[in-house]
Amino acid sequence: MKYIFVIGGVMSGIGKGITTASIGKILQSKGFEVTAIKIDPYINVDAGTMNPVEHGEVFVTDDGIECDQDIGNYERFLDRNITTDNYMTTGRVYQAVIERERNLGYHGKCVEVVPHIPEEVIRRIKRAGRRAKADFVLVEIGGTVGEYQNLLFLEAARMMHLTHPRDVLFVLVSYLPIPKMIGEMKTKPTQYAARTLNEAGIQPDLIIARSEVPLDEPRKRKIATFCNIDKRNIISAPDIETIYEVPINFEKDRLGLRILNRFRLRSKRGEGLSQWKRLVRVIKNPNNPRVKIGICGKYFTTGSFVLIDSYISVIEAIKHACWYFKRTPEIHWIDSESYEKNPNKVKELRNYDGIIVPGGYGSRGIEGKITAIKFARENKVPFLGLCYGMQLAVVEFSRNVCKMKNAHTTEINKNTKYPVIDLMPEQRLKIKEKKYGGTMRLGAYPCKLISGTLAQRAYGCINISERHRHRYEFNNCFRKKLRENGLVISGINPERDLVEIIELKNHPFFLGCQFHPEFKSRPVRPHPLFREFIRAAISNS
Repeated sequence: MKYIFVIGGVMSGIGKGITTASIGKILQSKGFEVTAIKIDPYINVDAGTMNPVEHGEVFVTDDGIECDQDIGNYERFLDRNITTDNYMTTGRVYQAVIERERNLGYHGKCVEVVPHIPEEVIRRIKRAGRRAKADFVLVEIGGTVGEYQNLLFLEAARMMHLTHPRDVLFVLVSYLPIPKMIGEMKTKPTQYAARTLNEAGIQPDLIIARSEVPLDEPRKRKIATFCNIDKRNIISAPDIETIYEVPINFEKDRLGLRILNRFRLRSKRGEGLSQWKRLVRVIKNPNNPRVKIGICGKYFTTGSFVLIDSYISVIEAIKHACWYFKRTPEIHWIDSESYEKNPNKVKELRNYDGIIVPGGYGSRGIEGKITAIKFARENKVPFLGLCYGMQLAVVEFSRNVCKMKNAHTTEINKNTKYPVIDLMPEQRLKIKEKKYGGTMRLGAYPCKLISGTLAQRAYGCINISERHRHRYEFNNCFRKKLRENGLVISGINPERDLVEIIELKNHPFFLGCQFHPEFKSRPVRPHPLFREFIRAAISNS
């Protein structure tokens, strides 16, 4: 088994996750089995309790781990389901070591930060590789080199290289700025990043040179000289139109060959990147007709900036479905709070081909979302509600069709006369005891579809499995009344008789699902619900 550590230099947000996923895709295209691990240096045990505006989307795996959005990138690029073994935080590592010490797992030894914490990191890396039966294990270390909280993970990487020098490779992803006042690409930050990595006992084997434009020969020579690296192992990574072009761009510098040569390996029989290249041609085709989709949410404003990372899987799922039809997505952000301040503004939704109300929590902007859903229902605008979006569609239908005035979710109004969405029974004690982390209904659960419904036609089968992340649920006490008024319940969890999917007849597309279908969408295999939503949006354009 071979191990590739991907480490960031200069600053965060330059694409370590996409780099890791792209390296994996390249190796996969050459016939190797690949898995990827994300290490986050924060003390949180998982990403579930973090504010999405600050941290970005919380991605959920089949086995119910709330993790970093990079895990989603790994799944989309590699078309593999990632598990709990592939996600690591400082909190999880320390928690495991302390629990083992409490259970006499160290046989009375004095347990210390070094070597026991790095040894636990190494144990987890190797376990993930074994369980995935991988030829290559890619390990992305979050943050940037030089940050104090990363030292123990770098120490683990150093220790692995010390004991397995022929099986470990280090990739430094660094940024080369082009200051406007100078107009020249500067290599000095990358030199410092490499030197700081050297101080941790690690010499990079490859440098991924991120910048606005391709790296030129003078810069390559300078990096090679001052970072002690073969010029051929410096890979140019300029800004490009789509992240899915990154593996193709890397291969221009023959990155896959450089890695295989380092490990003294030959390419196996693989499918190559031909399918991936066809996808990129579709993405970049300027003649594609456009599909205008509005996302009505609240987790994308931070000061004067728009933070799309809060909904990254939703965005990618929309793209995948549009590309399936050889269309270009035109995504617009709709702040739901604006409809609360000015209800007449909702008429602008006529300008969209389709509307999505994604997941979320809390009361801020909720009435604006309900207003948007009502408009989509009454004006036949294709609508897709995800998790909270589905719940609010039930609230809207209850209020305005079933005449249950002020019907609500008890998440917002505990005293509502019509609690059409209510807390799941097992969640009451957890909330009372303030047990919030990792306690929601998480991960994959089965769902049985009703024949002849929109959902069943989309999936083309009866039994499905989808990923969840919620505490509140459709209240079955109101199921009969809502059905009598025209709500179609098209998906049920067979184990507990929970409502999973609702839809409407006599509408181009109006569907809400309690789960998160966006987590299972793939670039060349869009999720059925997103695919059919975009089909309806195209018809509406």
